[in-house]
Amino acid sequence: MVNTVLTSIFGGLTALFVLCGFAFRAERWSLWAAALFAAGAAAAAHNDAFWPMVLVGVLSLCVAFASVDVMDVGWRARAGLTVSACLFGFLVLWPTLPTWSSKIGCPAYIRDHVSFRLIAGLDLRGGLRLVYTVDVDEAIKDKRDHYYEDMRLELAKIFGLHTGDELPGEEVFQKLRDKVVVESPRRPVDEIRVQVKEATDPSKLDERFLEKFRTEMSFTRSPDQRTLVFKMRSTVGSQIRERAVSQAKDIIGRRVDELGLREAAVSSRDEDIIVEVPGEDEKSFSTIREIISQTARLEFKLLDDDTDFFGEVQKAAKDASLPDGLEFQAENAPVGKDAEGENRSKQNTYALLRKLPKETTTQCLQRMREWVSTLDVPADREVGFHVESRVVDEVTLKEEEVGVRTYFLKSRAEITGDMIREAVAQPEQSSGGMGGWHVSITFTDAGGRIFERITGANIKRRFAIILDGRISSAPVIQSRIAGGHGQITMGSGDPEAQLRDSKNLELVLRSGALPAPISPSNEQRIGPSLGQDAIKLGIQGALGGIALVLLFMMVYYQRAGFIADIAVIMNLFLQLAILSSFGASMTLPGIAGLALTVGMAVDSNIIINERIREELGLGKSPRAAVEVGYRRALNAIIDGHVTTVIAGLVLAQYGTGPLKGFAVTLMVGVICNIFTGVIVSRLMVDWWVKNLGRGAQLDLG
Repeated sequence: MVNTVLTSIFGGLTALFVLCGFAFRAERWSLWAAALFAAGAAAAAHNDAFWPMVLVGVLSLCVAFASVDVMDVGWRARAGLTVSACLFGFLVLWPTLPTWSSKIGCPAYIRDHVSFRLIAGLDLRGGLRLVYTVDVDEAIKDKRDHYYEDMRLELAKIFGLHTGDELPGEEVFQKLRDKVVVESPRRPVDEIRVQVKEATDPSKLDERFLEKFRTEMSFTRSPDQRTLVFKMRSTVGSQIRERAVSQAKDIIGRRVDELGLREAAVSSRDEDIIVEVPGEDEKSFSTIREIISQTARLEFKLLDDDTDFFGEVQKAAKDASLPDGLEFQAENAPVGKDAEGENRSKQNTYALLRKLPKETTTQCLQRMREWVSTLDVPADREVGFHVESRVVDEVTLKEEEVGVRTYFLKSRAEITGDMIREAVAQPEQSSGGMGGWHVSITFTDAGGRIFERITGANIKRRFAIILDGRISSAPVIQSRIAGGHGQITMGSGDPEAQLRDSKNLELVLRSGALPAPISPSNEQRIGPSLGQDAIKLGIQGALGGIALVLLFMMVYYQRAGFIADIAVIMNLFLQLAILSSFGASMTLPGIAGLALTVGMAVDSNIIINERIREELGLGKSPRAAVEVGYRRALNAIIDGHVTTVIAGLVLAQYGTGPLKGFAVTLMVGVICNIFTGVIVSRLMVDWWVKNLGRGAQLDLG
């Protein structure tokens, strides 16, 4: 309905400007240009293209105004620019105004099409400040593990066990272990050790092999030439650290945005990520903590069900050395097909650690990890953990977590989260479904090919899906899966829990996996009462200072001071509009920045007025004095503002939180000040001079 009305209005303006072009032949080209812009605005309104409609519509009015016989063309151009800036600024600020005063309304059409808001910051509104520390050692370990895989592939080629650039299968690596042992120790995380066995010629590890890894890794060789220790260079480690923190900041910012919390601020300091969320909703704070803390490191790893690792652990274990609640259980595990194509299975043992009374699942998992860390797990294998649950309500399918069980995995991740292009939470559509949910994932082209190859080569084997170090599920591969699609099931329990978990998983997968785990290191709550006090005192101080400055200008410069005050008020208005378009949060330092830029705006007008006074004192006419005064004052104004911008850039680059908010507000104010001080005030002064009576003088106090 609104678009139809706007289309009719701009269509009417188009016809009006065309007719005026025929009526006023001297201005026909500018009027017809205005008609063309108005027609474009009508087309944009018809297609619900809001901002193109506003832009072209304002251009139409400005061009039409330029054809009116008022002042000179330059004055009309400056007037059109000023009016355009005011219109755009008002549109940007309009949706925010009702939050400042309940008496101001904003039409739904504007609220729906203008997404900009100026939000009260953490120190004004109260809220939550979270500090997370990035585990950069894990990012370095990931990089080291990539070198580890590349090194194993290169060694397999050197010893004639493999050709091509794709990673070989497990049987090739088994043959490689008979010749050379490649280890990536848990500590230190930046080392790889290569041990050549006695029956193997160490000279095969020649310069061509070393050259492939020399750029980012240094190495030492033992006197017998059989042991090489590769270590990541310190410069590479520093780059990984910086990149891990930067990527973590960007990804957490995207997650916060996905939650609809664009007023939240995300910044970094050393290895810490700082998240500041205004508000008082404890439920939303809990969701924020949960979403941010998820690393979203998704991996697909094959199980080694051919090896009964925990069966051997059970035989060697002594009851006194086992944690409380630990028990060993047996299961039939699928281990592929035999030569006749029949399914094979093998009885394996796994460990189950039951929760103790009043123990949380996280505490139980930590106890299990501590116990597993004491076991002698082979270097190319690892233990995975899955939270076991049982249904406690047959009607609602509510589940209760009972403990943590183990899976014995191959340590190499066949598929990782960076091979996923899309993730969507979807309800189960199968006829036997109980209203459950799953996350449908689409792989990249490379990921789809790898997924198809892995599933085709491991039919009737289990494939663990691991999210943030926990096994989500370990389904059996029934057949080759082509097409680059898969799904992660949310279990078979409470549908509401499945919906919540699937939506959260979709969000973190879409926003990307963190490059390294993060852990909460600090949390602060700022109460609303402190926020109210800050608002009251901050606004009182800012308004008091601004009012005194405006009053001084009117008393000292009289009519010229009144013009300067109008320019200053417009300066404040444009600053707020620009900050709103940035989606900025208004903080106490931001209010201080606004007050400071008012003083700077007045400084510009003082320089201009004093220059005009000097020219009038030399006997020049008002018009000549204004022309020369503005021209000579411009250099001083620009020089002073450039130095302020430089200081603001330094503060914005190295400052954090409130200091950065002050710097941004200050720089925006400087830019607006040049516009209002040089263009807007000149517009009014020129009009004043034009309408001076014969023999009248400028009133500069």
